[in-house]
This record gives sequence, C-alpha cells and structure tokens, in this order.
Amino acid sequence: MIHLMRATVVVLMLALAGCDGMPGGLGGSTDFATAEGGSVRTGELKGQWVFVNYWAEWCKPCYEEIPELNALDQRDGVRVLGVNFDQVEGESLRSLKADMGIAFTVVTDDPQAHYGWEHPVSLPATFVISPDGGVVEARFGKQTEEELVEVME
Repeated sequence: MIHLMRATVVVLMLALAGCDGMPGGLGGSTDFATAEGGSVRTGELKGQWVFVNYWAEWCKPCYEEIPELNALDQRDGVRVLGVNFDQVEGESLRSLKADMGIAFTVVTDDPQAHYGWEHPVSLPATFVISPDGGVVEARFGKQTEEELVEVME
C-alpha cells in the first residue's frame, strides 16, 4: 500500500511539473486519433472534466471499472478517453473495445506527451484533467464512478 501511495505521489508530481508551460494546453490544436478513425481535438475538451484511463485486455480490474467509466462518460461536462496500454490498433482495437464493453472514446494517440505525464507502469491508471486543462491527479487501481465524481467536487 505504501509503495502504491509513493508511486501515486511521484507520478502526480511528474504530471504537475510537466504541465507547466506545456505547449498548446487544452486550447491548442492537438488531435488524438480515435479507434474508429476520427479524432478528438484538445480544444473540444476545454471546459470539461477529462479522465484519461489506461487499460489492457489482461487486466481484470480494468474490466471491472469499464461500466463505471461508461457511466461517468455519460455525465454532462465529462469526457472519458481510453488508452490501450498494449498499443493495440486498427480492427483489433475496435474488436477489443466491443468485446470489453467500452462505450467511451478510445484514442490511439497517447495523450501523455501533450499533458506531460509519464506512461503508467501499473493498471488501471486514470489521469484527471480539470476543465481549465490542468492535471488534478493520477489514480491507480479500479475506480468507481462515485470516486471519480468526488474528484470533481
């Protein structure tokens, strides 16, 4: 438990340090390609809470939190973006998304470079971005909709 807390603090510090002076920010023109072939522009995310969730097919807690993330994504002013940890792409990713019941947007461009955090080393991992574009925190382990809503309050 202590190691998990330390890892969370370290990642959060890296994330917050990396966001200072990041080019573009949420108002910039960075695009993240989606599994379906479209894109999400960071400008579209401005004014919303954004939850970037890293998941993998082999991760049991990832499966368990998908319904929670699907519900969170349905809330007004909230956007969930999923990132496949194993960098699966194309039809394989679309099939995996369907098989796992993921209803939120899955991006193939990892937002970590844009927001300035390190690629997570444990799953599931969820990075929380406030409506003004700042990284609020990083969470590791299975999350519930209620726990993530509390971050917004």
